Amino acid sequence: MAVSSSSSVQAARQVLADRLREICRDAGLEGKQLAQTCGWHPSKVSRIATGKTSPSTDDIRTWCQACNAEDQTEDLIASLRNVEGMWLQWHRMERNGLRRAQEAVLPRYERTHWFRCYSPSFIPGLIQTSGYTEDVLRAVQRRRVEIDDVADAVAARMERQRVLYEGQRRFAFLVEESALRNGLGSTDTQIEQLEHLLTVSSLPNVSVGVIPVKVGRTRMPVEGFVIFDKVQANVELVSGYLTLTQPSEVAMYADTFAMLADMAVYGTKVRALITAAMDSLG
Repeated sequence: MAVSSSSSVQAARQVLADRLREICRDAGLEGKQLAQTCGWHPSKVSRIATGKTSPSTDDIRTWCQACNAEDQTEDLIASLRNVEGMWLQWHRMERNGLRRAQEAVLPRYERTHWFRCYSPSFIPGLIQTSGYTEDVLRAVQRRRVEIDDVADAVAARMERQRVLYEGQRRFAFLVEESALRNGLGSTDTQIEQLEHLLTVSSLPNVSVGVIPVKVGRTRMPVEGFVIFDKVQANVELVSGYLTLTQPSEVAMYADTFAMLADMAVYGTKVRALITAAMDSLG
C-alpha cells in the first residue's frame, strides 16, 4: 500500500499495527521469536509492528497463525482493506481509464441525500456541462492517464447528474469566485457553463454559493472536498484521492464547509457575479 501523508490514513495504519503488536504480546512472543516462526527477517516484524510498513493479507494470516490467533485473521484483514481504501493514488484509480473511475463513485452519489461540495478552482462535476467536463477530463487524461476514454468518461459523469433530479436530495455547492474565471477551454464553453450554473442555481433543492474575491479575507481557501450526508468525505489531492469515514474527521470538513458557507454570497448576488464573469468573456 502506498504511504499517504494524510494523518487519518497514518492513524488507521497505526491502529492496525497496534492490534498486531498486542496479538504478539498476548501470545507471549518477542519480535525475534515471531520472525523466526514466520520465517521472516526481524526487521519486517519491527516495521509492521510500528506501522512503518503495511502488511499484506498473507502477512496477517501468517502473523495470526504464529500467534495462535486465527480467529482474528478475517477481522484484521477487513481493517487492512479499510485502510487501503482510504487512500488511492491517481495512477491506481485511473489505470483502466477515466470512465471506470467516474462509474465507481456513482453508488455513493445514489445513496446520498445531503450532498455538500466545495471547489476552489472548478465548477463541481455534478453541475458541469458536457463541454466543460470534456475540457476538465481531457486535461486530466493528458497529464496522467495513458488510456484515452474521455468521451466515455464524460458520458458517465453526465449520467451521474440525474441524481440532481431524482428523490428527495439536497445539494449545496460552494465555489471560489476565481472558479468562475479559470480560463478553462474556449470562451464558448465557459459561457455555456456559466449559463448552466445560473439555471442549476434556481433548482429548489440546490444551493449555489460563491465566495467573492475581496481584500482582507481572514480564511484562506482549502483543498476541494465533497461530503456525503454525515458519513463520508472525499478529498482530491495532487497525488491521490482520500476517503474519510471517521466521524470526527467528517465533522471537521462539515465545520469547514459551514465556515466557508458563511463567507459566500447567494441568490441575486451570485447571479450578479456569474453575469459579471460572462460579461468579462465578451
